Amino acid sequence: MAPVGERKLQQGGAPEGQEAAEEDEGQNLWTSILSEVSTRSRSKLPTGKNILVLGEDGSGKTTLMAKLQGAEHNKKGRGLEYLYLNIHDEDRDDHTRCNVWILDGELYHKGLLKFAVSGDNMKNTLAVFVADMARPWTIMDSLQKWASVLREHIDKLKMPPEEMREMEQALVKEFQEYVEPEEGTHGSPQRRAPVSGQDEEEVVLPLGENVLTHNLGIPVLVVCTKCDAVSVLEKEHDYRDEHFDFIQSHIRRFCLQYGAALIYTSIKEEKNVDLLYKYLVHKMYDFQFTTPALVVEKDAVFIPAGWDKDKKIAILHENFATVKQDDTYEDIIVKPVVKKSLLAKQPATPSRPADSPRQPGGSPRTPRQPGGANMVTAVPPMTSGTPKGPAAANEGVLANFFNSLLSKKTGSPGSPGAGGVPNAAKKSGQKPVLTDVQAELDRMSRKPDSVVTTNNSSPAENEA
Repeated sequence: MAPVGERKLQQGGAPEGQEAAEEDEGQNLWTSILSEVSTRSRSKLPTGKNILVLGEDGSGKTTLMAKLQGAEHNKKGRGLEYLYLNIHDEDRDDHTRCNVWILDGELYHKGLLKFAVSGDNMKNTLAVFVADMARPWTIMDSLQKWASVLREHIDKLKMPPEEMREMEQALVKEFQEYVEPEEGTHGSPQRRAPVSGQDEEEVVLPLGENVLTHNLGIPVLVVCTKCDAVSVLEKEHDYRDEHFDFIQSHIRRFCLQYGAALIYTSIKEEKNVDLLYKYLVHKMYDFQFTTPALVVEKDAVFIPAGWDKDKKIAILHENFATVKQDDTYEDIIVKPVVKKSLLAKQPATPSRPADSPRQPGGSPRTPRQPGGANMVTAVPPMTSGTPKGPAAANEGVLANFFNSLLSKKTGSPGSPGAGGVPNAAKKSGQKPVLTDVQAELDRMSRKPDSVVTTNNSSPAENEA
């Protein structure tokens, strides 16, 4: 009689130990499948993420976000604009939408912020301050203004102190734990790669003196648009490298105070636009990001949050020659004065009779007026109700004197009497203009009472 073990083998059965192993393997397979399904469900892209964009009118806010959206239009709304970015997770083949709110540049519309950022979605919000490099003299005022507007709005939300403190501490921790990504980091093309050695030694350095002193509780990104204008500023307004270093140093100090990242972009030159998108989805959805800080090119700067500190900013100060690091921004980066041609605005006809050879005594001239030619008629003519007295008599003399000047040949191109002596002068038999001028002066000199009386009578008379 064959042993029991042999009998089972003969019947085609497997040993008891092998059956147990197969059962364990099958159980592990199902466990692995269930675990993977559970992980996938938990790792789905979150919904309800928000990007709030603030900046001046004309800074390129809408154009920038439309570019990230992939839209070609540059339509701009009023008040509070809304659009969304399509986010695709290639690893999980998952899609979601990221809300984008763009506030109008007029402070009048700041009350609309309540529709974009509330106590419920503040944890899922990232703020973008847009600054216009084509108008660098507006940058610091703009950043301070919109940061104050956002701070005011967050305070109005009256978040629970414990919740607000958690959000602020999360920003501090993220800033302290920043690690410069290494080129060629392995891992998922989107998901963040694990940092080697992070679990072995968790050394968290304290924040610097000027870091996160204005903690808003939400991530902040400063975007300088139109950086292609750097070359224009150099050619037309004599900007030098030290000016751009001065601008960058002030912006970076602001970013340190708010724990913000900084990126220079140019839609015209397609500069750093893709980098901006990748950094946004990295901050919002924890996608992998492997681009280190870029500070070499003055028009393509990129500084991720957590990388910068005062000592690194001080490197820019070494290039200062005519400016100092503590100089007031508005004193150094001033709005250029646009020089307009005054001659282009002057009328073609002269504002006084034509210059002609004068006798030694000289003929009196009237000041040039902006109203056009022959403004000497500003002297009031005599009316039928002329008051009596020395002043009135002298006024009549002056009026006759100027009227006689207007009736003579002027000789200037484009003047009313350039063609010859007017008909009125011919009929009256008046003498040439110089003779008449001398005669009028002689008449005035023979009336001492009138002259003395009118020395301080009016500006027009004194000028005459």
